[in-house]
Amino acid sequence: MEKQIDPRILRTRKLIMDAFIQLSMKKEFKDITIKDITTAATVNRATFYSHFIDKYDLLEKVLSESVMREIIQEVSTHEVINEESIEAIFLSIIKFQTSISNQCRRSYEAFTPQIETIFKKELEAFFSEWAKKQWPNQNKSEIEVFAVMLSWALYGAAMHWMQNQTTQPEDYVKQLMPFIQNRINID
Repeated sequence: MEKQIDPRILRTRKLIMDAFIQLSMKKEFKDITIKDITTAATVNRATFYSHFIDKYDLLEKVLSESVMREIIQEVSTHEVINEESIEAIFLSIIKFQTSISNQCRRSYEAFTPQIETIFKKELEAFFSEWAKKQWPNQNKSEIEVFAVMLSWALYGAAMHWMQNQTTQPEDYVKQLMPFIQNRINID
């Protein structure tokens, strides 16, 4: 039987995370202190440190959980890797990046390396799970290479689109599909 987490612990964690998000909208990440976070969350330092190692750990957890929520929401509507699921995930990456860059303009650049790492890791895990189910006869290393390639390619393409935006994102991802289909034979 799975152990229940005390709702007070979850509420306190959420208070700290929400306070951090609010602060990151007003201040640059480098200027946010633990004191700022604890004051905004109305908790003491010991409580903060019982949940997070430091502000970098907090940043990672906030981003990870945000990314996970976005990905899970998008991924849950798909069961296989195909053109439709790849396009949907590509668009969700852009939606998330746009949202976080608009909300946290002051700290967005500081968050970018963590966002990239988290996105690639989470996408890789999803693609790996899907690929194991979709292609049960493939060996583990081929699945791993596939998952890495597709997660990095989608994330990189989304970032390229965001920096250039010469076409609609739906048109851009359609341009990618022949390259992806040739490599992984998804149809």
